[in-house]
Amino acid sequence: MTLLKYPRKLGTPMTVQPSSSFKSETLAIIMGGGAGSRLFPLTKERSKPAVPLGGKYRLVDIPISNCLNSGLRGIYILTQFNSASLHTHINESYKFDNFTPSFVDILAAQQTPEGARWYQGTADAVRQNMRYFLEHRCKYFIILSGDQLYRMDYRQMIRQHIDSGADLTIGTIPVERKAVPGFGIMATDSDRRITRFVEKPKDPEVIDSLRIPGELLSQIGHPSQEELFQASMGIYVFNRDALISSLDNDLVDFGKNIIPAAIQNRKVMAHIFEGYWEDIGTIRSFFDANLEMADNNPKFNFYVPGSPVYSQPLCLPASVIDGAKLNRAMISDGCILGHVTLDRCVIGIRSIVRTGSTLKNTVMMGADLYESLDDVRAEGVPPIGVGINCSIEGAIIDKNARIGNSVVITPKPEAENFDGDGYYIRDGIVVVPKNSVIPDGTRI
Repeated sequence: MTLLKYPRKLGTPMTVQPSSSFKSETLAIIMGGGAGSRLFPLTKERSKPAVPLGGKYRLVDIPISNCLNSGLRGIYILTQFNSASLHTHINESYKFDNFTPSFVDILAAQQTPEGARWYQGTADAVRQNMRYFLEHRCKYFIILSGDQLYRMDYRQMIRQHIDSGADLTIGTIPVERKAVPGFGIMATDSDRRITRFVEKPKDPEVIDSLRIPGELLSQIGHPSQEELFQASMGIYVFNRDALISSLDNDLVDFGKNIIPAAIQNRKVMAHIFEGYWEDIGTIRSFFDANLEMADNNPKFNFYVPGSPVYSQPLCLPASVIDGAKLNRAMISDGCILGHVTLDRCVIGIRSIVRTGSTLKNTVMMGADLYESLDDVRAEGVPPIGVGINCSIEGAIIDKNARIGNSVVITPKPEAENFDGDGYYIRDGIVVVPKNSVIPDGTRI
């Protein structure tokens, strides 16, 4: 199969010149279609970008907010698996006036006259939706992941892309040698032009050949003898013509297929980013990134003046705290906390923790609703939230979970992965999925 032939008026070459209005000439595409199997069971009923983050946000809010804070107001999100909650969140969160060309739109996988396949990879997802992207007279396309935690001004990357005359610019982040086998690694010259790409290298000799040159290390403020490598962030800026021609084939993935091919015949540059960046790809990385937000001076900080993280506006009451003992706790809106102890916890919206309970190193995502006690008694199940006299440590409690009274949940390092009755253990962390019920007196 070859790329569908675009109408000439959309696919005609466009001269790329530096412009002060490049923000209006750039279209953002956020990849949100992956199954997120490594984040199971958090992705059991939702897509990965829709997973709650930091008490009141979703993962997808991070790249969208980065776009809006960078002045990019045209944003598409590509979805496929378990996308209903993501669609609801986007539709309820991002609304613009009628007088500016601003939008956050969702493009779900669909059957068309050109094909009826699911997205086969990141490049294939973009290819299947190119007719929508090319309706916009944009010169540049920035392609982003929907499941990374970072704060970045994309204007700097786009300016570098234009000034360097690149066909494609790839966001990279310096990493130490021990992290190299987990990333796609870029080799560049001292001018930041990418000369080679190796996916998750493990051979010591190959790794040695991919080191950042000493001259480039000095340019970015590191000692020239330091051993660092450029890892791909999965962030790409394409010229319009470069994206069209790069996808005129059957290649399915940017990292594995499109990027190595582009390096051979196009000018591909690296944009080196040195802020905090975390790929939320596993239960452990999700757990650690959330709990770190409750620490002093967290690596990712929501409290940055002039650079908010946007999300769904909620009309919730202030949280009520009745005699609780709190240490490094991030508490969201609409919570009710009895005489409890919270030690390094992230507490999501509408969370209820009842008297006598202790939570330590726990991410609690809260609830979608409040319920009446009469409804709970009629159903014969514990109410939503954490019951009386519970002890919970090293856990993720998903939305609407019902934890009965006197429940004990503790870390079990000997059981890295285990499927229990109403819970799962992944990466040594106990995960209570959305809508699960843990009866009174259960010990996990």
